Amino acid sequence: MHFAQYYLDCLSQASYLIGDQTTGRAVLVDPRRDIDAYLADAEAAGLRIELVIETHIHADFLSGHLEVARATGAEIAFGAAAETGFPIRRLRDGERICLGAAPREPSDAAPGTEPGTATGTESGTATGPESGVTLTVLATPGHTLESLCLVVRENPDDEAPFGVLTGDTLFVGDVGRPDLLSAAGHTPKDMAARLYRSLHTKLLTLPDTTRIFPAHGAGSACGRSISTETSSTIGDQRRLNYALQPMTEDAFVRLVTAEQPTAPGYFAHDAALNRDGHPLRDPAPPAPLTLTEALTARDRQGAALLDCRPAADYARAHLAGSLHVGLDTRFAEYAGSVVAPGTPIVLLAAPGTEHEARLRLARIGYDRVLGHLPDLAGVLAGAPERTRRSTRLRLADLLERLPLDPADGVQLIDVRNPAEYAAGALPGARNIPLAALLDRIDELDPARPVVLYCRSGNRSVIAAALLEARGFDDVSDVSGGCPVPVPA
Repeated sequence: MHFAQYYLDCLSQASYLIGDQTTGRAVLVDPRRDIDAYLADAEAAGLRIELVIETHIHADFLSGHLEVARATGAEIAFGAAAETGFPIRRLRDGERICLGAAPREPSDAAPGTEPGTATGTESGTATGPESGVTLTVLATPGHTLESLCLVVRENPDDEAPFGVLTGDTLFVGDVGRPDLLSAAGHTPKDMAARLYRSLHTKLLTLPDTTRIFPAHGAGSACGRSISTETSSTIGDQRRLNYALQPMTEDAFVRLVTAEQPTAPGYFAHDAALNRDGHPLRDPAPPAPLTLTEALTARDRQGAALLDCRPAADYARAHLAGSLHVGLDTRFAEYAGSVVAPGTPIVLLAAPGTEHEARLRLARIGYDRVLGHLPDLAGVLAGAPERTRRSTRLRLADLLERLPLDPADGVQLIDVRNPAEYAAGALPGARNIPLAALLDRIDELDPARPVVLYCRSGNRSVIAAALLEARGFDDVSDVSGGCPVPVPA
Protein backbone atom coordinates (compact mmCIF):
# COMPACT_ATOMS: atom_id res chain seq x y z
CA MET A 1 0.00 0.00 0.00
CA HIS A 2 1.11 3.53 -0.76
CA PHE A 3 -0.04 5.98 1.93
CA ALA A 4 1.13 9.60 2.06
CA GLN A 5 0.03 12.49 4.24
CA TYR A 6 0.57 16.03 2.93
CA TYR A 7 0.46 18.54 5.76
CA LEU A 8 0.31 22.25 4.97
CA ASP A 9 1.47 24.20 8.05
CA CYS A 10 0.23 27.60 6.92
CA LEU A 11 -3.38 26.34 6.75
CA SER A 12 -3.05 23.46 9.24
CA GLN A 13 -4.54 21.31 6.49
CA ALA A 14 -3.87 17.67 5.61
CA SER A 15 -4.56 15.69 2.45
CA TYR A 16 -3.85 12.06 1.62
CA LEU A 17 -2.80 9.91 -1.34
CA ILE A 18 -3.68 6.22 -0.99
CA GLY A 19 -2.91 3.60 -3.61
CA ASP A 20 -2.61 -0.10 -4.27
CA GLN A 21 0.79 -0.79 -5.78
CA THR A 22 -0.29 -4.08 -7.36
CA THR A 23 -2.89 -2.40 -9.57
CA GLY A 24 -1.59 1.18 -9.61
CA ARG A 25 -5.02 2.52 -8.63
CA ALA A 26 -5.18 5.44 -6.20
CA VAL A 27 -7.49 7.92 -4.51
CA LEU A 28 -6.66 11.43 -3.34
CA VAL A 29 -8.49 12.82 -0.30
CA ASP A 30 -9.08 16.51 0.55
CA PRO A 31 -6.55 18.00 -1.91
CA ARG A 32 -5.58 21.66 -2.03
CA ARG A 33 -5.61 23.63 -5.30
CA ASP A 34 -1.88 23.46 -6.04
CA ILE A 35 -1.73 19.81 -7.03
CA ASP A 36 1.75 19.36 -8.53
CA ALA A 37 3.11 17.47 -5.50
CA TYR A 38 0.29 14.91 -5.66
CA LEU A 39 0.73 14.34 -9.37
CA ALA A 40 4.51 13.99 -9.10
CA ASP A 41 4.32 11.55 -6.21
CA ALA A 42 1.64 9.46 -7.90
CA GLU A 43 3.74 9.21 -11.06
CA ALA A 44 6.86 8.31 -9.09
CA ALA A 45 4.97 5.54 -7.29
CA GLY A 46 3.38 4.22 -10.49
CA LEU A 47 -0.12 5.22 -9.39
CA ARG A 48 -3.13 6.55 -11.30
CA ILE A 49 -5.42 8.86 -9.37
CA GLU A 50 -8.88 7.59 -10.31
CA LEU A 51 -10.97 9.16 -7.58
CA VAL A 52 -10.71 12.38 -5.56
CA ILE A 53 -12.73 12.25 -2.35
CA GLU A 54 -13.76 15.20 -0.24
CA THR A 55 -14.58 14.28 3.35
CA HIS A 56 -16.99 17.24 3.37
CA ILE A 57 -17.58 20.60 1.73
CA HIS A 58 -14.68 22.55 3.18
CA ALA A 59 -15.02 26.14 4.35
CA ASP A 60 -11.48 27.01 5.42
CA PHE A 61 -9.72 26.45 2.09
CA LEU A 62 -10.60 26.07 -1.58
CA SER A 63 -10.34 22.40 -2.47
CA GLY A 64 -8.48 21.09 -5.50
CA HIS A 65 -11.03 18.52 -6.67
CA LEU A 66 -11.71 20.37 -9.93
CA GLU A 67 -7.99 20.82 -10.63
CA VAL A 68 -7.33 17.11 -9.97
CA ALA A 69 -10.25 16.02 -12.13
CA ARG A 70 -9.03 18.19 -15.01
CA ALA A 71 -5.45 16.92 -14.72
CA THR A 72 -6.16 13.20 -14.24
CA GLY A 73 -9.73 12.51 -15.38
CA ALA A 74 -10.56 11.31 -11.86
CA GLU A 75 -14.12 11.19 -10.60
CA ILE A 76 -15.04 13.57 -7.78
CA ALA A 77 -16.77 12.01 -4.79
CA PHE A 78 -18.59 13.42 -1.75
CA GLY A 79 -20.83 12.04 0.95
CA ALA A 80 -24.33 11.11 -0.19
CA ALA A 81 -25.91 14.24 1.34
CA ALA A 82 -23.78 16.65 -0.69
CA GLU A 83 -25.45 18.96 -3.20
CA THR A 84 -23.00 20.39 -5.72
CA GLY A 85 -23.01 22.41 -8.91
CA PHE A 86 -20.93 19.83 -10.82
CA PRO A 87 -21.18 16.05 -11.38
CA ILE A 88 -20.11 13.94 -8.43
CA ARG A 89 -20.16 10.36 -7.29
CA ARG A 90 -22.13 9.99 -4.06
CA LEU A 91 -20.55 7.72 -1.49
CA ARG A 92 -22.98 5.79 0.67
CA ASP A 93 -22.53 4.68 4.27
CA GLY A 94 -20.82 1.26 4.29
CA GLU A 95 -19.69 1.43 0.65
CA ARG A 96 -16.34 -0.22 -0.06
CA ILE A 97 -13.83 1.07 -2.58
CA CYS A 98 -11.45 -1.73 -3.54
CA LEU A 99 -8.26 -0.49 -5.17
CA GLY A 100 -6.79 -3.97 -5.48
CA ALA A 101 -9.27 -5.11 -8.15
CA ALA A 102 -9.75 -3.91 -11.71
CA PRO A 103 -12.24 -1.04 -12.07
CA ARG A 104 -15.69 -1.90 -13.37
CA GLU A 105 -16.74 -0.36 -16.65
CA PRO A 106 -19.50 2.26 -16.39
CA SER A 107 -21.81 0.05 -18.50
CA ASP A 108 -21.84 -2.50 -15.66
CA ALA A 109 -23.45 -0.04 -13.25
CA ALA A 110 -26.92 -0.91 -12.02
CA PRO A 111 -29.77 0.77 -13.95
CA GLY A 112 -30.59 4.19 -12.63
CA THR A 113 -27.31 4.67 -10.76
CA GLU A 114 -24.43 6.96 -11.54
CA PRO A 115 -21.35 5.43 -13.17
CA GLY A 116 -19.12 3.86 -10.55
CA THR A 117 -21.93 3.17 -8.07
CA ALA A 118 -24.13 0.20 -7.36
CA THR A 119 -27.08 -0.78 -5.25
CA GLY A 120 -26.64 -2.62 -1.96
CA THR A 121 -23.72 -2.27 0.42
CA GLU A 122 -20.86 -2.94 -1.97
CA SER A 123 -19.37 -0.40 -4.32
CA GLY A 124 -19.55 -0.95 -8.05
CA THR A 125 -15.92 -0.01 -8.54
CA ALA A 126 -14.37 -3.43 -8.97
CA THR A 127 -14.96 -6.75 -10.66
CA GLY A 128 -14.12 -10.19 -9.31
CA PRO A 129 -13.24 -10.92 -5.67
CA GLU A 130 -12.26 -8.00 -3.49
CA SER A 131 -8.54 -7.73 -2.82
CA GLY A 132 -5.82 -5.32 -1.88
CA VAL A 133 -6.25 -1.85 -0.44
CA THR A 134 -9.84 -1.16 0.53
CA LEU A 135 -11.57 1.98 1.79
CA THR A 136 -14.85 1.73 3.69
CA VAL A 137 -17.07 4.80 3.80
CA LEU A 138 -18.55 5.89 7.13
CA ALA A 139 -21.24 8.58 6.96
CA THR A 140 -20.45 10.85 9.93
CA PRO A 141 -22.70 13.94 9.87
CA GLY A 142 -22.12 16.57 12.52
CA HIS A 143 -19.51 19.02 11.32
CA THR A 144 -21.51 19.15 8.09
CA LEU A 145 -24.39 17.03 6.84
CA GLU A 146 -22.34 15.26 4.16
CA SER A 147 -19.26 14.60 6.32
CA LEU A 148 -17.70 11.18 5.92
CA CYS A 149 -14.71 9.22 7.20
CA LEU A 150 -12.72 6.56 5.36
CA VAL A 151 -11.53 3.36 7.03
CA VAL A 152 -8.35 2.14 5.29
CA ARG A 153 -7.40 -1.56 5.18
CA GLU A 154 -4.44 -3.04 3.36
CA ASN A 155 -6.63 -6.07 2.64
CA PRO A 156 -10.45 -6.12 2.77
CA ASP A 157 -10.64 -8.88 5.41
CA ASP A 158 -8.13 -7.37 7.84
CA GLU A 159 -9.74 -7.28 11.27
CA ALA A 160 -7.71 -4.27 12.38
CA PRO A 161 -7.74 -1.35 9.94
CA PHE A 162 -4.53 0.40 8.95
CA GLY A 163 -6.22 3.67 9.90
CA VAL A 164 -9.15 5.97 9.39
CA LEU A 165 -9.23 9.35 7.65
CA THR A 166 -11.48 11.37 9.94
CA GLY A 167 -11.88 14.62 7.99
CA ASP A 168 -13.29 17.30 10.27
CA THR A 169 -15.26 14.82 12.37
CA LEU A 170 -12.44 13.89 14.76
CA PHE A 171 -9.17 15.72 15.28
CA VAL A 172 -6.22 14.91 17.50
CA GLY A 173 -7.39 16.43 20.77
CA ASP A 174 -10.68 17.83 19.51
CA VAL A 175 -13.78 17.25 17.39
CA GLY A 176 -15.23 19.19 14.48
CA ARG A 177 -17.12 22.37 15.26
CA PRO A 178 -20.88 21.98 14.73
CA ASP A 179 -21.82 25.63 14.18
CA LEU A 180 -20.77 26.41 10.61
CA LEU A 181 -24.12 25.43 9.06
CA SER A 182 -26.21 27.72 11.27
CA ALA A 183 -26.71 30.11 8.37
CA ALA A 184 -28.22 27.23 6.35
CA GLY A 185 -30.92 26.59 8.93
CA HIS A 186 -29.23 23.84 10.96
CA THR A 187 -28.72 24.80 14.58
CA PRO A 188 -25.39 24.12 16.28
CA LYS A 189 -27.22 21.98 18.85
CA ASP A 190 -28.76 19.78 16.16
CA MET A 191 -25.43 19.35 14.39
CA ALA A 192 -23.65 18.65 17.69
CA ALA A 193 -26.15 15.89 18.47
CA ARG A 194 -25.47 14.35 15.06
CA LEU A 195 -21.74 14.61 15.72
CA TYR A 196 -22.09 12.81 19.05
CA ARG A 197 -23.89 9.91 17.38
CA SER A 198 -21.36 9.76 14.52
CA LEU A 199 -18.48 9.57 16.98
CA HIS A 200 -20.03 6.96 19.27
CA THR A 201 -21.76 4.71 16.72
CA LYS A 202 -19.08 4.86 14.01
CA LEU A 203 -15.57 5.97 14.92
CA LEU A 204 -15.41 4.78 18.52
CA THR A 205 -16.47 1.27 17.47
CA LEU A 206 -13.14 0.86 15.65
CA PRO A 207 -10.28 -0.96 17.42
CA ASP A 208 -8.19 1.21 19.74
CA THR A 209 -5.10 0.50 17.62
CA THR A 210 -6.68 2.17 14.58
CA ARG A 211 -4.64 5.20 13.58
CA ILE A 212 -6.54 8.41 12.91
CA PHE A 213 -5.56 10.89 10.22
CA PRO A 214 -7.59 14.12 10.42
CA ALA A 215 -7.98 16.89 7.87
CA HIS A 216 -6.57 19.60 10.18
CA GLY A 217 -4.01 20.24 12.88
CA ALA A 218 -3.24 22.89 15.49
CA GLY A 219 -4.23 26.45 14.64
CA SER A 220 -7.15 25.57 12.39
CA ALA A 221 -10.34 27.54 12.99
CA CYS A 222 -12.26 24.30 12.40
CA GLY A 223 -11.66 23.37 16.05
CA ARG A 224 -10.71 25.12 19.26
CA SER A 225 -8.02 22.94 20.86
CA ILE A 226 -6.51 20.77 18.12
CA SER A 227 -3.17 19.15 18.96
CA THR A 228 0.08 19.84 17.15
CA GLU A 229 0.23 16.11 16.37
CA THR A 230 -1.05 15.22 12.90
CA SER A 231 -2.04 11.63 13.69
CA SER A 232 -3.00 9.54 16.70
CA THR A 233 -5.02 6.40 17.51
CA ILE A 234 -8.61 5.76 18.44
CA GLY A 235 -7.42 4.45 21.83
CA ASP A 236 -5.36 7.52 22.65
CA GLN A 237 -8.20 9.83 21.67
CA ARG A 238 -10.65 7.80 23.73
CA ARG A 239 -8.39 8.46 26.75
CA LEU A 240 -7.13 11.98 26.09
CA ASN A 241 -9.61 13.88 23.91
CA TYR A 242 -11.80 16.10 26.12
CA ALA A 243 -14.82 15.63 23.85
CA LEU A 244 -14.66 11.81 23.94
CA GLN A 245 -14.78 11.42 27.71
CA PRO A 246 -17.83 9.61 29.11
CA MET A 247 -20.78 12.00 29.03
CA THR A 248 -24.38 12.19 27.90
CA GLU A 249 -25.37 13.51 24.51
CA ASP A 250 -26.79 16.66 26.13
CA ALA A 251 -23.54 17.29 27.98
CA PHE A 252 -21.57 16.81 24.77
CA VAL A 253 -23.82 19.27 22.94
CA ARG A 254 -23.30 21.91 25.61
CA LEU A 255 -19.55 21.32 25.61
CA VAL A 256 -18.85 21.56 21.88
CA THR A 257 -21.18 24.46 21.14
CA ALA A 258 -19.53 26.74 23.71
CA GLU A 259 -16.84 29.33 22.88
CA GLN A 260 -15.92 28.16 19.40
CA PRO A 261 -13.41 30.45 17.63
CA THR A 262 -14.87 33.14 15.42
CA ALA A 263 -15.00 31.87 11.85
CA PRO A 264 -13.06 34.07 9.40
CA GLY A 265 -15.19 36.00 6.94
CA TYR A 266 -14.04 33.99 3.94
CA PHE A 267 -15.45 30.68 5.25
CA ALA A 268 -18.90 31.12 3.70
CA HIS A 269 -17.28 32.24 0.43
CA ASP A 270 -15.07 29.15 0.23
CA ALA A 271 -17.87 26.77 1.19
CA ALA A 272 -19.98 28.16 -1.67
CA LEU A 273 -17.13 27.81 -4.18
CA ASN A 274 -16.38 24.27 -3.05
CA ARG A 275 -20.05 23.39 -3.38
CA ASP A 276 -20.94 25.22 -6.59
CA GLY A 277 -17.64 25.15 -8.50
CA HIS A 278 -14.82 27.60 -9.13
CA PRO A 279 -12.38 28.59 -11.89
CA LEU A 280 -9.21 26.53 -12.07
CA ARG A 281 -6.16 28.08 -10.41
CA ASP A 282 -3.99 30.33 -12.55
CA PRO A 283 -0.34 29.53 -11.71
CA ALA A 284 1.07 32.66 -13.37
CA PRO A 285 3.10 35.00 -11.13
CA PRO A 286 1.55 38.39 -10.27
CA ALA A 287 2.32 41.20 -12.71
CA PRO A 288 4.63 44.05 -11.64
CA LEU A 289 2.88 47.39 -11.08
CA THR A 290 4.03 50.96 -10.57
CA LEU A 291 2.98 52.95 -7.53
CA THR A 292 0.66 55.00 -9.73
CA GLU A 293 -0.99 51.83 -11.05
CA ALA A 294 -1.39 50.43 -7.54
CA LEU A 295 -2.98 53.62 -6.22
CA THR A 296 -5.26 53.83 -9.25
CA ALA A 297 -6.41 50.26 -8.61
CA ARG A 298 -7.16 51.21 -5.00
CA ASP A 299 -9.03 54.40 -5.88
CA ARG A 300 -10.97 53.15 -8.92
CA GLN A 301 -11.45 49.44 -8.24
CA GLY A 302 -11.43 49.39 -4.44
CA ALA A 303 -8.32 47.23 -4.41
CA ALA A 304 -6.73 46.33 -1.09
CA LEU A 305 -3.03 47.15 -0.77
CA LEU A 306 -1.84 44.09 1.17
CA ASP A 307 1.58 44.39 2.82
CA CYS A 308 2.97 40.85 3.26
CA ARG A 309 6.28 41.68 4.97
CA PRO A 310 7.13 40.77 8.57
CA ALA A 311 5.41 42.93 11.19
CA ALA A 312 8.61 44.74 12.19
CA ASP A 313 9.25 45.86 8.61
CA TYR A 314 5.65 46.97 8.15
CA ALA A 315 5.66 48.89 11.45
CA ARG A 316 8.91 50.65 10.57
CA ALA A 317 7.55 52.02 7.28
CA HIS A 318 4.50 51.23 5.18
CA LEU A 319 2.34 52.73 2.47
CA ALA A 320 -0.48 54.84 3.90
CA GLY A 321 -3.80 53.01 3.67
CA SER A 322 -2.27 49.57 3.27
CA LEU A 323 -3.36 46.46 5.15
CA HIS A 324 -0.87 44.11 6.75
CA VAL A 325 -0.72 40.32 7.01
CA GLY A 326 2.79 38.86 7.21
CA LEU A 327 3.69 35.80 5.18
CA ASP A 328 5.37 34.51 8.34
CA THR A 329 1.95 34.21 10.05
CA ARG A 330 -1.25 32.32 9.15
CA PHE A 331 -1.28 34.45 6.03
CA ALA A 332 -4.25 33.10 4.09
CA GLU A 333 -6.55 32.81 7.12
CA TYR A 334 -5.73 36.28 8.42
CA ALA A 335 -5.93 37.85 4.96
CA GLY A 336 -9.37 36.28 4.61
CA SER A 337 -10.31 37.94 7.91
CA VAL A 338 -9.44 41.53 6.90
CA VAL A 339 -10.03 41.46 3.12
CA ALA A 340 -13.58 40.83 1.99
CA PRO A 341 -14.06 38.02 -0.59
CA GLY A 342 -13.96 39.27 -4.16
CA THR A 343 -11.84 42.33 -3.34
CA PRO A 344 -9.05 43.03 -5.86
CA ILE A 345 -5.62 42.85 -4.22
CA VAL A 346 -2.27 44.51 -4.88
CA LEU A 347 0.59 42.75 -3.11
CA LEU A 348 3.23 44.76 -1.26
CA ALA A 349 5.75 42.01 -0.71
CA ALA A 350 9.45 41.56 -0.13
CA PRO A 351 11.21 40.81 -3.43
CA GLY A 352 10.82 37.18 -4.45
CA THR A 353 7.88 36.44 -2.13
CA GLU A 354 5.05 37.71 -4.31
CA HIS A 355 4.49 34.33 -6.00
CA GLU A 356 4.17 32.60 -2.62
CA ALA A 357 1.71 35.27 -1.47
CA ARG A 358 -0.43 34.79 -4.55
CA LEU A 359 -0.38 31.00 -4.18
CA ARG A 360 -1.45 31.16 -0.56
CA LEU A 361 -4.27 33.56 -1.39
CA ALA A 362 -5.39 31.20 -4.16
CA ARG A 363 -5.67 28.42 -1.57
CA ILE A 364 -8.62 30.29 -0.06
CA GLY A 365 -10.08 31.36 -3.39
CA TYR A 366 -8.72 34.91 -3.43
CA ASP A 367 -7.82 34.96 -7.11
CA ARG A 368 -8.22 38.68 -7.91
CA VAL A 369 -4.55 39.58 -7.45
CA LEU A 370 -3.94 42.50 -9.80
CA GLY A 371 -0.17 42.56 -9.35
CA HIS A 372 2.59 43.60 -6.97
CA LEU A 373 5.03 46.44 -6.35
CA PRO A 374 8.45 44.97 -7.28
CA ASP A 375 10.48 47.57 -5.34
CA LEU A 376 8.48 48.43 -2.24
CA ALA A 377 11.52 49.65 -0.33
CA GLY A 378 12.35 52.05 -3.14
CA VAL A 379 8.75 53.22 -3.35
CA LEU A 380 8.66 53.99 0.37
CA ALA A 381 12.00 55.79 0.27
CA GLY A 382 10.92 57.85 -2.73
CA ALA A 383 7.50 58.82 -1.43
CA PRO A 384 7.90 59.93 2.20
CA GLU A 385 4.60 61.80 2.03
CA ARG A 386 2.83 58.47 1.52
CA THR A 387 4.80 56.59 4.17
CA ARG A 388 3.55 55.89 7.68
CA ARG A 389 5.07 54.36 10.81
CA SER A 390 3.08 52.20 13.24
CA THR A 391 2.78 52.92 16.95
CA ARG A 392 3.61 49.81 18.97
CA LEU A 393 3.56 49.78 22.75
CA ARG A 394 5.64 47.74 25.15
CA LEU A 395 3.56 45.54 27.41
CA ALA A 396 5.24 46.99 30.51
CA ASP A 397 4.25 50.52 29.50
CA LEU A 398 0.62 49.50 28.97
CA LEU A 399 0.45 47.64 32.27
CA GLU A 400 1.66 50.74 34.12
CA ARG A 401 -1.36 52.64 32.77
CA LEU A 402 -3.94 50.01 33.77
CA PRO A 403 -6.72 50.46 34.56
CA LEU A 404 -7.02 53.10 31.86
CA ASP A 405 -8.52 56.44 32.85
CA PRO A 406 -12.01 56.71 31.29
CA ALA A 407 -11.35 60.41 30.76
CA ASP A 408 -8.66 59.49 28.23
CA GLY A 409 -11.30 57.83 26.04
CA VAL A 410 -8.99 54.95 25.13
CA GLN A 411 -10.65 51.91 23.55
CA LEU A 412 -8.77 48.80 24.74
CA ILE A 413 -9.53 45.91 22.37
CA ASP A 414 -8.63 42.24 22.80
CA VAL A 415 -8.55 40.66 19.32
CA ARG A 416 -8.16 37.06 20.50
CA ASN A 417 -10.85 34.41 20.17
CA PRO A 418 -13.72 34.22 22.71
CA ALA A 419 -12.29 31.23 24.60
CA GLU A 420 -8.94 33.01 25.02
CA TYR A 421 -10.71 36.14 26.26
CA ALA A 422 -12.86 34.14 28.68
CA ALA A 423 -9.73 32.60 30.20
CA GLY A 424 -8.47 36.04 31.23
CA ALA A 425 -8.27 39.55 29.81
CA LEU A 426 -6.80 42.93 30.69
CA PRO A 427 -9.03 45.13 32.87
CA GLY A 428 -11.46 47.15 30.77
CA ALA A 429 -10.72 45.32 27.51
CA ARG A 430 -13.49 44.55 25.02
CA ASN A 431 -13.31 41.40 22.94
CA ILE A 432 -13.58 41.84 19.18
CA PRO A 433 -11.80 38.85 17.59
CA LEU A 434 -9.69 39.61 14.54
CA ALA A 435 -11.97 37.45 12.41
CA ALA A 436 -14.95 39.62 13.42
CA LEU A 437 -13.29 43.05 13.27
CA LEU A 438 -14.14 43.78 9.64
CA ASP A 439 -17.85 43.29 10.35
CA ARG A 440 -17.78 45.06 13.73
CA ILE A 441 -15.56 48.00 12.94
CA ASP A 442 -18.50 50.39 13.29
CA GLU A 443 -18.61 49.58 17.01
CA LEU A 444 -15.42 51.60 17.45
CA ASP A 445 -15.06 55.38 17.42
CA PRO A 446 -12.40 56.43 14.87
CA ALA A 447 -11.89 59.74 16.68
CA ARG A 448 -10.83 58.09 19.96
CA PRO A 449 -7.52 56.31 20.65
CA VAL A 450 -7.49 52.53 20.19
CA VAL A 451 -5.06 50.07 21.80
CA LEU A 452 -5.14 46.48 20.57
CA TYR A 453 -3.52 43.35 21.93
CA CYS A 454 -3.41 39.58 21.37
CA ARG A 455 -1.27 36.75 22.68
CA SER A 456 1.78 37.14 20.41
CA GLY A 457 1.36 40.48 18.63
CA ASN A 458 0.60 38.97 15.20
CA ARG A 459 -3.16 39.51 15.23
CA SER A 460 -2.99 42.91 16.94
CA VAL A 461 -0.72 44.48 14.31
CA ILE A 462 -3.00 43.13 11.57
CA ALA A 463 -5.98 44.66 13.36
CA ALA A 464 -4.15 47.96 13.83
CA ALA A 465 -3.39 48.15 10.11
CA LEU A 466 -7.06 47.54 9.28
CA LEU A 467 -8.19 50.36 11.56
CA GLU A 468 -5.53 52.71 10.23
CA ALA A 469 -6.59 51.93 6.65
CA ARG A 470 -10.19 52.71 7.64
CA GLY A 471 -9.27 56.20 8.85
CA PHE A 472 -8.70 55.75 12.58
CA ASP A 473 -6.44 58.56 13.78
CA ASP A 474 -4.73 57.08 16.85
CA VAL A 475 -4.10 53.32 16.77
CA SER A 476 -1.52 51.35 18.77
CA ASP A 477 -0.90 47.68 19.42
CA VAL A 478 1.17 45.76 21.96
CA SER A 479 4.42 44.61 20.35
CA GLY A 480 5.24 41.02 21.24
CA GLY A 481 1.76 40.39 22.57
CA CYS A 482 0.35 40.00 26.02
CA PRO A 483 0.28 36.75 28.02
CA VAL A 484 -3.16 36.89 29.63
CA PRO A 485 -3.63 36.43 32.53
CA VAL A 486 -0.55 38.59 33.03
CA PRO A 487 2.09 36.89 35.25
CA ALA A 488 2.43 38.49 38.67
